[in-house]
Amino acid sequence: MSAPKIKFCGVTREQDAELAVSLGAWAVGMILWPQSPRAVSIDQAAELAALLKRRAEAVGVFVNPTLDEVAQTVEATGITIVQLHGQEGPSFCIEVARRTGCKVIKAMRVRANADIQVLGQFHTDFHLLDSYVPGLPGGTGEVFNWDLALEHRRLTPPKGKGLRTPLIISGGLTPDNVGAAIEFIKPWGVDVASGIESAPGYKDADLMRAFAEAVAATVPLPEITVEPDEDPEYESGAPESPASEPVRDFDAEFDAELEPDAFPMPSFTPDAPASDLAEHAE
Repeated sequence: MSAPKIKFCGVTREQDAELAVSLGAWAVGMILWPQSPRAVSIDQAAELAALLKRRAEAVGVFVNPTLDEVAQTVEATGITIVQLHGQEGPSFCIEVARRTGCKVIKAMRVRANADIQVLGQFHTDFHLLDSYVPGLPGGTGEVFNWDLALEHRRLTPPKGKGLRTPLIISGGLTPDNVGAAIEFIKPWGVDVASGIESAPGYKDADLMRAFAEAVAATVPLPEITVEPDEDPEYESGAPESPASEPVRDFDAEFDAELEPDAFPMPSFTPDAPASDLAEHAE
């Protein structure tokens, strides 16, 4: 089991994009909807996409664009994934993929099972669930009802070969709740914007690290089993020496090498004459 993919969204600064890559982010999102407080210009998006090239997906987030706007932006910036976060329809998403060659994320702000059923009509590369807040397309910091995410498996038909569209969850995720969301929903990926910010568009490095650590912590540690040693030469306790090589008694060998009279020891009896004692004392 691997950890869900991470998408840091609403990135506006190169240092935040660089940190995202160092933390193993799958994708970095740039908002290309001018009304967003996290919006970036075409030039900014191009610089960030160039920084991310071959290291992470550069996602351009659009809200109700025209096909020409998407195609021109992709060509000008080099983004690799288009995220459609408005009322775009299924055929529009297919045409975006055809004209740009990019993968497509279709986002849906969910309130009820009906929203999940509608999302099932979109045969895009990814589905993203976000919170519904009237008048705001996303980035609200609100958490949606996670029970609805569980309905995604039931209400969205499988793609080819029985595989379902990978699900990304968003909406109010933070380092404190992303672990619970992953455990409950088991999504393919997670998306965070306001939950790691000090201000809109300005990511907090400590919160980014904490978020990545919380996601990684959802992967259970592998069980370690210790196999018994089947080598009969080794039993519990100290290993025995092979029979062909008996343990040497070095003390005995040393004693045997000494000459018997090298250090003669005097012998005395209780009734020895005092003269004998005096002789040995000299």
